[in-house]
Formats: sequence, C-alpha cells, structure tokens
Amino acid sequence: MKIAPLGDSAVVVALGETLDAATAAAVQALVAALEVKPLPGLIECVPANASVTVYYDPARVPSKDGQPPHELLRRWIEDRAAAAGRSEPAAGRLVIVPVCYGGEWGPDLETVGGAHGLSADEIVSVHSGAEYFVSAVGFTPGFPYLGGLPERLHTPRQKTPRTRVPAGSVAIGGAQTGIYPFETPGGWNLIGRTPWRLFNPHARPPTLLQVGDRVRFRPITSGEFVAARTS
Repeated sequence: MKIAPLGDSAVVVALGETLDAATAAAVQALVAALEVKPLPGLIECVPANASVTVYYDPARVPSKDGQPPHELLRRWIEDRAAAAGRSEPAAGRLVIVPVCYGGEWGPDLETVGGAHGLSADEIVSVHSGAEYFVSAVGFTPGFPYLGGLPERLHTPRQKTPRTRVPAGSVAIGGAQTGIYPFETPGGWNLIGRTPWRLFNPHARPPTLLQVGDRVRFRPITSGEFVAARTS
C-alpha cells in the first residue's frame, strides 16, 4: 500500500497495479473500513480500479502533538487498512444484466470478432459466459468498469471515438467491458445493448451497479429488448 498526497486536502491510497478481483476486493474492504468510524474531517472516499482517494478538510482533522493533518490522516488510514486486512469484504451482489447482442444494438460485434478470429456467436458465448466484477463507477454517473473480461476478447478502443453512443450500450475497451448509462460520446467497441436503466437520480442508491458487485450478461432477442424498453 502506498499513500501519496493529492493537493492539500486529499490523499491517494494505491493498493495495486493490476485490475483483478483481489485488488478490487482490497479497495472495497478499505473503503468500508474507513467509513465505519470516519476520522473527523473526512469528506469522501472515492474508490477506483486499484486505489482509493480520500478527501478531507485539514481544518477539521484533530491535531496531535503538532503533527500536520496529512500525517495524522496517513496514520489513521494505515490503522484502518490493517483492520481491513484482517476481515473479509462483504460479498457483492450478483446482478444478471440482459443484453441484445449485435445488429443495430451492437454495431461493433463483427469487428471485434474479426480482430480475434471469432464468429459473432462465439463472441456472444465468451462475453456472456464470464463473470465480471465492478472495479469502479465513473466517467459518467453510473458507468460501471467491469474487470474479468476474458483475454481473448481484449480489444483496443477505437481510434476515433463516436460522438454519440446510445444509453445502455454494452462495450469493450481494452481489458475491460462496461455499460454506457447515458447517450454520450465514447470510444469503446459496442457489442450489444441492455434495456435496463443504470442510473436513476431518484433511487437510493442512484446507480444500479456498485463497486464490489458481480455481473453476468444474459443474451436476449431484439423482441425481448423492445418489450423490456416499452414495459
């Protein structure tokens, strides 16, 4: 674990250098430990793929023996990290997301298949046959970064991003897969689309998928997609 300052009111706690389930679990466990009995002055803990950014108010961190706030924060994080290392993180939910692959819903499916010498059906089988973990949520509200993409599907992002990616698009970018919650620009390869809504500002929590959740994709037909969207 490495702790480095980020300006004068935040620190970044690096827990690894690779995107894997163990690192994601360590991130989840640390966030939970920091939020159980928060240090006075703590503002927010923001998890990422292999790190946690801790934002704090230096004026509210209790002083001790003349130590600067960032030093007290560092020691507190180390103590909480030690406690987190002795406990098992809570198991995330398993969420099965329906996806209509290919065609107008996934215009890059054939391209991804061609890059790996796989048919469209093989891409669907491999992608929907894996179990993923939510390593981070960001980019736009509710966008889940999903680790666990089989290596045979790793595909570079497009050289020229689209100016419009439809909401619900399921995509591959490098070694990750993800779902666009809104219509936004994007450079990932679109292989399908889900009828589900990933972000609802009136719900609690507003994001459908949370860090630590596990995800599987279930192929559906175009008819099922349309029916789900209109129901």
